[in-house]
Amino acid sequence: MARLAGRRALFAAPVLLVVTFGMFAIAAASPFDPVRAYAGTAALGADQDTLDRLRANLGVDRPFAARWWDWLTSALTGDFGQSSVMRQPVAEVIGERLVWSALLCAVAFAAAVLGGTLLGVLAARRQGGWLDRTVTSLAYTLSAAPVFWTALLVIWLFALELDLLPAGGLTDTASEQVTPGQVTSHLVLPAGVLAVSQLPWFTLYVRQGVADALAEDPVRGARARGLSERTVLVGHALRSGLLPVLTLIGSRVPELITGALLVESVFSWPGIAAATVEAATAVDFPLLAALTALATLAVLLGNLLADLLYGLFDPRVKLSEM
Repeated sequence: MARLAGRRALFAAPVLLVVTFGMFAIAAASPFDPVRAYAGTAALGADQDTLDRLRANLGVDRPFAARWWDWLTSALTGDFGQSSVMRQPVAEVIGERLVWSALLCAVAFAAAVLGGTLLGVLAARRQGGWLDRTVTSLAYTLSAAPVFWTALLVIWLFALELDLLPAGGLTDTASEQVTPGQVTSHLVLPAGVLAVSQLPWFTLYVRQGVADALAEDPVRGARARGLSERTVLVGHALRSGLLPVLTLIGSRVPELITGALLVESVFSWPGIAAATVEAATAVDFPLLAALTALATLAVLLGNLLADLLYGLFDPRVKLSEM
């Protein structure tokens, strides 16, 4: 396991270098002017000399390769630079928001895995039955629904029409401090929408995996020995059917991150979505590079986790050979 993690760490280093360099190159070619974005309305009445001095102070008058190298060497020491759009260090910008994004993604991902496993097993138990057809049709329908559309729909239903849950934010408007109860109530809708966006894939994978396992000889033998249906499903078919789901974990991380950004924007959740949008529109090089590296690292860790879980749960796979 340690050897596999070490190999992946060596592979991650050049990937992060290429991704961050590409981000600086794309941002440099962007039509957005970081100086005017930084100055705001003051840039409308500023002369060219003032804008040039501001451009030099921000360091955006240098070639993008030089800016990338300066950012990289500083990042290796723990200094990710100063965010021009947030007016604070990049590390503080990410630190203040990452915990809320991580909470949202963790709750939604756990709910999607548990819900998808349950629905997949129920659908595979009676293939071709009404429950199987209902679950499968619902999964395909939800997989085609855009995340932002689902978010707006649940806000209209649960927040506006039924007035059961808050429509957005982290706490109540009149509250001056963050309490676990308020965070929980405000987390239900965004986490639920994000979980629903991931639910169809886990449901379909589990359903297919369990259905294939039920047709295998070992499971047929377990039924022939008179074992209960619950033991056959949970002890034999489910264990074998969950193996393909482990590979799905890593592949769903990029879409989970993208979906989280959309959900955070719709629900005004104080995660990294707002910082990402503002950094992109203002061409905030240090913040964009840090957020891009963070998203890339999350994808690489997701793939590593999927491989480790697959190697641990499948006796036919040796981690030393992966």
